[in-house]
Amino acid sequence: MSRLRRGAEQDTRIGFRSERRDCSASVPQGLLKAARKSGQLNLSGRNLSEVPQCVWRINVDIPEEANQNLSFSATERWWEQTDLTKLIISNNKLQSLTDDLRLLPALTVLDIHDNQLTSLPSAIRELENLQKLNVSHNKLKQLPEEITNLRNLKGLYLQHNELTCLPEGFEQLFNLEDLDLSNNHLTTVPVSFSSLFSLVRLNLSSNQLKNLPAEISGMKRLKHLDCNSNLLETIPPELAGMESLELLYLQRNKLRFLPAFPSCKLLKELHVGENQIEMLGAEHLKHLNAILVLDLRDNKLKSVPDEITLLQSLERLDLSNNDISSLPYSLGKLHLKLLALEGNPMRTIRREIINKGTQEVLKYLRSKIKDDGPSQSDSVIETAMTLPSESRVNVHAIITLKILDYSDKQTTLIPDEVFDAVKSNIITSINFSKNQLSEIPKRILELKDMASDVNLSFNKLSFISLELCMFQKLTFLDLSGLCACVYAFICNHIWKFLVK
Repeated sequence: MSRLRRGAEQDTRIGFRSERRDCSASVPQGLLKAARKSGQLNLSGRNLSEVPQCVWRINVDIPEEANQNLSFSATERWWEQTDLTKLIISNNKLQSLTDDLRLLPALTVLDIHDNQLTSLPSAIRELENLQKLNVSHNKLKQLPEEITNLRNLKGLYLQHNELTCLPEGFEQLFNLEDLDLSNNHLTTVPVSFSSLFSLVRLNLSSNQLKNLPAEISGMKRLKHLDCNSNLLETIPPELAGMESLELLYLQRNKLRFLPAFPSCKLLKELHVGENQIEMLGAEHLKHLNAILVLDLRDNKLKSVPDEITLLQSLERLDLSNNDISSLPYSLGKLHLKLLALEGNPMRTIRREIINKGTQEVLKYLRSKIKDDGPSQSDSVIETAMTLPSESRVNVHAIITLKILDYSDKQTTLIPDEVFDAVKSNIITSINFSKNQLSEIPKRILELKDMASDVNLSFNKLSFISLELCMFQKLTFLDLSGLCACVYAFICNHIWKFLVK
């Protein structure tokens, strides 16, 4: 009779009395009887607007059948049967929960998702054994401070609510392994999150986060971090030190740069699609030894570095909807299952090859490596070694892709060695973008009979020489990022020549 004594301590008014008769309409007696044996009660999808009292009091009131039959078999001794440990009341119309919640102290699972709750009762602090709490898809605007008393909580699911902040002391939930805060209105992540040492999965997607605290790297066991659909402009470099990280989602943000990932040697998936990333360099790739999926779609990439071949484990590479005109032939050496290229202005691979799918593209790229031949590769290396180190001319691009690329060097002059490297090779594209050029290099006219594509964007050009009109094959001229007066000059003096 210990259960009766415990119940009496919690509610001195009950004594020995039967369950309330108004419960049978919403909760069949058979369900309650089964719950006393199994410790689990599922009331999902029963159109409940409130939780019946008989549910809260299932552990303290004498069951109705006790008054109907005074001779119990061994399986019907209700006083020996288990306390409720799992309660599911999801997919109803609940607007609130009462403090009677405290009458179920043995609960380890409480699932209330898909209701209309605007708050949680302070009595939730009494559920000290709770390990999983699902309050997703409700209308919570804030959490009670008492929720931080749930020290045994391992899974907390708060997605699709209206939360703008988290209560003080949230870091006291140090046993949390799975935390879902997606689809709320959070603008910051508390620095104290670094104390959530047990966290394995953290979902912060679809909030209003502009940055992440560097302290987030303190989550040493974190494997899955989802920050999709926020307002992130940068990623703290400390994030690259999270050694356990396996899945990183940063899609649909405002990122322009990626950090290197020197310590993320277990990273299997990196999703950075739908951002504003302009450059992908060797430093971003060289440590991603375990990467399987790399999603770079819908960015502003203009090229793919040769170092992409370092990703020997890569299976899926999404480059769709960027500004990539060519691919390194060495990409054909990777064992990709998917290579997405749609939406790029490809000039070195025919559209019909791309339309045939991943394996045909890889086959084509491999064939071009063979066509180049080993002797040509040797000459590329030899030529590159004879050039000054500060020039770093991509001779491979000159010979195989017909591109003279000296972009993103922040130089005020294009060295003569860059033009000398062309030698007798045919050049169709010139890329001198993202430098500090104040005037167009005079030696560019040496390529006037070959080049059809000239990119001088994001320099400091104060005027444009009419000598550009001497490029007889010019079909594409990129001068974006220049001052308004330069554009006016183009409109007045050059455009009519380009039209011809």
